[in-house]
Amino acid sequence: MEVKFKDLSPERVKTDILILPVKEKGTEEPMIRRLDRRLKGMLSERIKKSKFTGAEGTTLLHPTAGMLPASHLLLLGMGKENEIENDSWRKAAARAKRETTGIGAEEFAFFLSPVKELETIVGAIVEGAMLASYQFNKYQSDHKPPSSLRAITILRPGLKGSAALDRSARLALDLTPGVFLARDLVNEPPSITTARFLGGQAQRHCRGRGLSVEVWGKKKIQAMNLAGLLAVNRGSVEEPRFIIIHYKPAGKAKKKVALIGKGITFDSGGLSLKTAKSMETMKLDMAGGAAIIGAMSRLPDLRPEIEVTGYIPTTDNVPSGSAQKPGDIIRYLNGKTIEVLNTDAEGRLILADGLALAAKEKPDCMINLATLTGACMVALGTEVAGIFGNHQPLVDNLIRCGREAGEKLWQLPLVKEYREEIKSNVADMKNIGGSYGGAITAALILQEFVGNIPWAHLDIAGPAFAEKEMLTCPKGGTGFGVRTLLRFLSTF
Repeated sequence: MEVKFKDLSPERVKTDILILPVKEKGTEEPMIRRLDRRLKGMLSERIKKSKFTGAEGTTLLHPTAGMLPASHLLLLGMGKENEIENDSWRKAAARAKRETTGIGAEEFAFFLSPVKELETIVGAIVEGAMLASYQFNKYQSDHKPPSSLRAITILRPGLKGSAALDRSARLALDLTPGVFLARDLVNEPPSITTARFLGGQAQRHCRGRGLSVEVWGKKKIQAMNLAGLLAVNRGSVEEPRFIIIHYKPAGKAKKKVALIGKGITFDSGGLSLKTAKSMETMKLDMAGGAAIIGAMSRLPDLRPEIEVTGYIPTTDNVPSGSAQKPGDIIRYLNGKTIEVLNTDAEGRLILADGLALAAKEKPDCMINLATLTGACMVALGTEVAGIFGNHQPLVDNLIRCGREAGEKLWQLPLVKEYREEIKSNVADMKNIGGSYGGAITAALILQEFVGNIPWAHLDIAGPAFAEKEMLTCPKGGTGFGVRTLLRFLSTF
């Protein structure tokens, strides 16, 4: 997609749709009055009849009937001026993309009156339009090719192209393919997205210009003593995989960062079997691993000056006569032991392998992503991820990057007193706590495998999968975390 910048009056731009963002009660703005005069008063009449006020989320599409070079005029309600933030522009552009698709258009022009943080707003507009273009319909017999947006033109008085504007637009264009890859991996049927398939996709998409991939099979996993992954895999006919994706910059690396993602390709709960309803969307349980594959795939284009290694333990979690049983004990690479009391609390069992292995390499920081607990969804709902960490500057940086990406993170505490809840009579710890604080006790288990390395844990159980259509994403995998990670990796 092409992004153009023009110092051109809206009355003169030739485009499929001319978009005007309108703040609440801003329908008498000078630009709207100017366009209304060109449209012989028909715009103000439509505004009055439709009761359009510029309230957030509202739109008014008006065909210009040849009275303007633009074929259509779209007013986008931005809401109250003091509540307009970066994500407001992202969502506005997503609405614009949907309106563009609705009339079969391939381009739009977005008019911006003088605003602060122009580069940030431009990036949000491009990103929102791109994210809203995603479709996953390959298994629908009557599916149509996704409609593509050919060009976006940004209009503003006195606007001239600049390296900063180009950089902001380019960043948005570079990020979104990683999001789409993560969404695709989550949306595939679970009998397709096996551990073997996930390893193959990592090899396919993460290559060239500093990227390399290793995919360990069962024998190597056994040799490396990744006991948690082997235990969870015991009930499956599908062999596990342990995926390592490594990025090395062209020059000397400033830092070393480890990313660890949960890769449970389908979670039945094992012998602690879930209900049928609870299994319906359990293909999503590898969303953390998918986000890391998606993020790592974009590093050759973003070229951060840091060394990044992604670790993804992956298997399904299913019952059989050979499956792990409640009461089993796992001994890990770092010597710690976990008593398994609930086989449906399996994500922490495989993440412990990834964290322990990553910690041996002594990175400057470690970040793990996992659809880990329903308890986090109870606390924060479906649009906010929980974040825990042992290093506040790292947590703060990730929250800021998430805010810039429109991916909401909310810090939850690592309550040391709750460690009593995970004490075992026969092992160092058990894999579940009591009836309350399940997101916290799960995070405390993970913390046992990071040592003193700065670490953050993102519990993305809520926002990793959309149960209903959203502005920037259809129902299904969201790719949550990809844009936050890439922004974070670009801060070094």
